[in-house]
Amino acid sequence: MTGLHERHLAVSPDWLALYYRHPLELTHGEGRHVWDADGNRYLDFFGGILTTMTAHALPEVTKAVSEQAGRIIHSSTLYLNRPMVELAERVAALSGIPDARVFFTTSGTEANDTALLLATAHRGSNQILAMRNSYHGRSFSAVSITGNRSWSTTSLSPLQTLYVHGGVRTRGPYAELSDERFIKACVADLEDLLGHTRGVAALIAEPVQGVGGFTAPPDGLYAAFREVLDRHGILWISDEVQTGWGRTGDHFWGWQAHASSGPPDILTFAKGIGNGMSIGGVVARADVMNCLDANSISTFGGSPVTMAAGLANLSYLLEHDLQGNARRVGGLLIERLRAVGAGSPAVREVRGRGLMIGIELVRPGTDEADPDRAAAVLEAARAGGLLIGKGGGHNTSVLRIAPPLSLTVAEAEEGAEILGQALHTAT
Repeated sequence: MTGLHERHLAVSPDWLALYYRHPLELTHGEGRHVWDADGNRYLDFFGGILTTMTAHALPEVTKAVSEQAGRIIHSSTLYLNRPMVELAERVAALSGIPDARVFFTTSGTEANDTALLLATAHRGSNQILAMRNSYHGRSFSAVSITGNRSWSTTSLSPLQTLYVHGGVRTRGPYAELSDERFIKACVADLEDLLGHTRGVAALIAEPVQGVGGFTAPPDGLYAAFREVLDRHGILWISDEVQTGWGRTGDHFWGWQAHASSGPPDILTFAKGIGNGMSIGGVVARADVMNCLDANSISTFGGSPVTMAAGLANLSYLLEHDLQGNARRVGGLLIERLRAVGAGSPAVREVRGRGLMIGIELVRPGTDEADPDRAAAVLEAARAGGLLIGKGGGHNTSVLRIAPPLSLTVAEAEEGAEILGQALHTAT
């Protein structure tokens, strides 16, 4: 155990998880690579939990941060803030939400917490629909709508939460149905659920479930849900903390895979927009955003420095068509990983879109999750020079692969080869 690890354990909560038997101290990064304190170089396929979206040490972002820090670092939302207004204008236009208003926070958790505040205030109800296997953050309200037992840290809740089928396509009671029948069954479940409730405020859903193991419903499910929700006056919150900004390749936002329903009433975002700086936020129609009848501010949300980073990062993303790169290189990567998975009896499924890919591991010959094997592959990949993540609704048995969106074809090939060797070593 290193000295830093010992010091970490002495002052940190027991529940603050660290990856690896011998945890890494990352000291610097460049492009799609990072280095640890011992000088080892790694290809980064997790990006600080999908947060280093464009690249490590992206010159455009570091320059914007440095220049803004040299002018003013902090002011709070009590003063006009040019970078915040400029980023809000761009996000509002990109969101697809008409007459959009934007509120910046410091994290995805805080963004979802704000969305829940708006929805419950607007509807005068504390009832929330959430998806099974979902994750929306670690605040008291966000935990209370988490449908993933591994991350639901308390049964106490300020909200009455009801869980809906549909977020996981290949497990559960509807797994064997065709996509069309799957959607119909999930809609029928939602209709039945609403028949037993009154005055639900909102449905919150991740278009692709992140912590849940990169699971997703068939395209069109949330459009079908939206028809039901609209009849009941229920708001739709799309949690784009992990799926936003083009990561799925096919779409800029995850909700656009269900676009026949139009944009959500509320959209939350975070992670990738700051490329490591602490930015989260909420976009909503003006009537929803303005429903609060008490004062509110943010001390740190919309910080001039983080907003400058977000502006530079978003400009780089759009100017270099990183969404298109996620589609092209991600398509190649997922095919390589499916070929790797076909040779391993421990791989149940390789799934994903763009540069958001999950490999679900099971005990060979069964459908039982194998978290020990997932942990072993994580270790073996590190030994081979590759950093990946893990998650899943069945005891963290899914390998999570989400590199920066500037990933090259050569790096995708290299990562797939290392991961194939890691799967072979661990199985």
